[in-house]
Amino acid sequence: MKGVAAYAAVKALDFDQVVAQYAPLVQRIAYHLKGRLPPSVLLDDLIQAGMVGLLEAARQYDASQGADFKTYAGIRIRGAMLDEVRRHDWTPRSVHRKAREISEAMYRIERRTGRDARDTEVAEELGMSLEEYHRALQDTVGCRLLSIEELAEQGDGWLEESGKTCEGVELLAQERFKEALADAIASLPERERLVISLYYEDEMNLKEIGEVLGVGESRVCQIHGQAMLRLRARMRDWLG
Repeated sequence: MKGVAAYAAVKALDFDQVVAQYAPLVQRIAYHLKGRLPPSVLLDDLIQAGMVGLLEAARQYDASQGADFKTYAGIRIRGAMLDEVRRHDWTPRSVHRKAREISEAMYRIERRTGRDARDTEVAEELGMSLEEYHRALQDTVGCRLLSIEELAEQGDGWLEESGKTCEGVELLAQERFKEALADAIASLPERERLVISLYYEDEMNLKEIGEVLGVGESRVCQIHGQAMLRLRARMRDWLG
């Protein structure tokens, strides 16, 4: 159901009916996110936050902007869940800072050379040994900022900061952001691209990916971290 018909249907429902109809959508999004987040994040907390997002979506929905309610609600539900995770992010500031420094170093090197930044080059740019650099990558993997979901969430933040409050325009811009993110993933070095594909598309864990690549779990962790930081560097115009 779309357009005016969907708007009328949602407005005709009380909140109990909205919850009953769309609770499975909240659960599906929560289960999807849970598989990408640290074990400390509880599924029940995601679902609770998602239900709040659903009710907010029901209150704010405007069908004249061109999106059907399910699409609009899905965006708001996911955003509410990620807001909840952000509120409980206990990662030390030093880890966040190091992640930004590595990403910026990658950006500078790739701007200078016109190719993928190498491990040794990034380490040298930051005045670190290669061992220190790899250790920093492993530390940042534990940071909640390093996930495809967080990149998408920061893309949503870019929309808010740009003043695009119209839902139709927001949805269009979000699609363009997703296209840019897909292009950035496709441009990654082959091994990093493979790790991202196996982790996010095939939903393999780090140990399983290590078996595919013939390397240890810690090395997969480093490759994943480096891939995410490279993506942040290449999406900097969107992320701000």
